[in-house]
Amino acid sequence: MIYFDHNATTPLDERVFDAMLPFLTTFYGNPSGLYRQGRIVRSAIDTAREQIAALVDSTASQILFTSGGTEANNMALNALPSKGRLAISAIEHPSIADFSKHLATKDAQLERINVDSQGRVLWPEIEEILQNPPNLMSIMLANNETGVIQDIKCISEKISTQNIIFHTDAVQAVGKIPVSFKQLGVDLLSLSSHKIYGPKGIGALVFQKSGLVNPILYGGSQEKALRPGTENVAAIIGFGKAAELAKNELEIRLDYLRSLKQSLEKELIQIPNLTIFSQEAYRLPNTIQFGIDSMDGEMLVMNLDRSNIAVSSGSACANGSKEISPVLKAMNVPTNLAKSAIRISLGMSNTEEQILTFINQLKKYINCK
Repeated sequence: MIYFDHNATTPLDERVFDAMLPFLTTFYGNPSGLYRQGRIVRSAIDTAREQIAALVDSTASQILFTSGGTEANNMALNALPSKGRLAISAIEHPSIADFSKHLATKDAQLERINVDSQGRVLWPEIEEILQNPPNLMSIMLANNETGVIQDIKCISEKISTQNIIFHTDAVQAVGKIPVSFKQLGVDLLSLSSHKIYGPKGIGALVFQKSGLVNPILYGGSQEKALRPGTENVAAIIGFGKAAELAKNELEIRLDYLRSLKQSLEKELIQIPNLTIFSQEAYRLPNTIQFGIDSMDGEMLVMNLDRSNIAVSSGSACANGSKEISPVLKAMNVPTNLAKSAIRISLGMSNTEEQILTFINQLKKYINCK
């Protein structure tokens, strides 16, 4: 199979699996135990926390483990004070957009920051919102569909004089581009393991200070009582190993993925009536979203699947909806074009040969429309 959906999930790196295996078999002790095996497991969790902190330029004490990016995003927004004002961008992941709507039913005031045709947040909208500053603002670092990267550091500098809790969803950015929690200047940052060749079911919320985070679960002292429950040990170990590899191999990965993306775009722009979304914006090195006017994107995904090629028609967390992508809608992409959207997200196992195979199959299905 040719797998072009790495923004949805990445395959588990064999080195990550090897690091996890002893904690699925030999070292099964509860990390809260005071006996030797419990202490060994606790030490391994501490090491993983340090590995993840090193990847994003934070400290181990600032890493809070969660079940994934969705929980991390929910916990970040849960920092909003009662009846507070929340501002989010119009292109956020469903775990931000939907939880924001939930908070709005609980007396929170919700404001949306619109984007331009390339998917970049509009500065005049931020400046207008700052006339009456919100309590919390959330703008993703890199979009999961278009790959557009926002200038989070510049935004954080702009709002630094205001008493605003600033969160960024960095799930898609980490492991693909350099990410520094310190340099971004945010208060909260979300991560997910399975986007960087680690296991599913584990993520993290990076926080500037513990007082920002309000628990959404109760019943234990784990994770400073902010996220109680016995730790998902093997997954945490895997996340730590994946983070270590991502940090050590970041430059290699970035260069390789950028090269593949350039080759793919070179072929795509030669196809008539094909539009690459956000082509003028600064984007992730592995992500291309495009549309072919009047084509059915979901049908094209299924046809490519019959050719053993896996691509996506948008966010994996929003599939099943017949509505057009909220991201493309926010960018004012025409409906017929938005319905044809296909996302290619490349990974380290992909090759130039696979790109040519995909292009040939794509042309075949377009011609057979």
